[in-house]
Amino acid sequence: MRFCRFEEKGTVASAVVVRDRIVSLRAVNRALRADFPLTLDQLVQQERLLELRDRSGEIAADGPSVSEVRILAPLVHPPKIWCIGLNYVEHASDLSEKSPEEPASFMRPAFSIVGPGETIRLPPASERVTGEAELAIVIGRRCHDVSEPAAETVIAAFVPAIDMTAEDILRRNPRFLTRAKSFDTFLSMGPFLVTPDEIGGREEVRKIRTSTRLNGVVERENVVAHMKHDPYALISFHSRGMTWLAGDVLLTGTPGAVVLSDGDVVGSEVAGVGLLENPVARSS
Repeated sequence: MRFCRFEEKGTVASAVVVRDRIVSLRAVNRALRADFPLTLDQLVQQERLLELRDRSGEIAADGPSVSEVRILAPLVHPPKIWCIGLNYVEHASDLSEKSPEEPASFMRPAFSIVGPGETIRLPPASERVTGEAELAIVIGRRCHDVSEPAAETVIAAFVPAIDMTAEDILRRNPRFLTRAKSFDTFLSMGPFLVTPDEIGGREEVRKIRTSTRLNGVVERENVVAHMKHDPYALISFHSRGMTWLAGDVLLTGTPGAVVLSDGDVVGSEVAGVGLLENPVARSS
């Protein structure tokens, strides 16, 4: 099942996508005589997204088509955004680094989130910004000390993401990583949250191909199987020392980055999950 946030005639709402039709959560509640939260942030954080997924067969496809509305970032207030660096061995070599034996992780702020089609702003403070396609995971329930086999049970959804970096700032000092990642518009997500049943189990996830696109051309791509630590290992590893919360977002690493310039369009294509694209403009 697929979920989204959308804007129609100036009104923002959250919805399920049924056969390419947008059915708002408010309409879902009326049809099912249910009390599901009306935003995707609340639906995930209250651990009810998969509950709604399981009732998808009861929902009629009677809303506007996806092409008739503006699709927004599906989540805007995740409890935390946990990111993994250098997870593909090939990408680590691009940066003259080695993929670490343990996951290299960092956090970024929610205020950097934008959605499909929104403009990524290149800040005056940086002369070299890069964009990276990533497969992102949305955690579906609060959990701690999760085994790798059990990690599959805590995933609520997959979503394409584009992670931006002010690379010149980062190269000046690795301690500047948080600042280099935290400019406004530096994280795009969307268009849809896609539940795991549409993808399959661990073996199917390992076949997912993620591609970094620039102006419609695939510049870098790789499959999950070539990650140093796959999504299930990442969830399990970090759960040993911290609690995952429902609604947390985990960015799993990129197959490669592209340098962004004013007028570019950067994209993230995740096979079976979706295509996300954003225009790029230099801030004055």
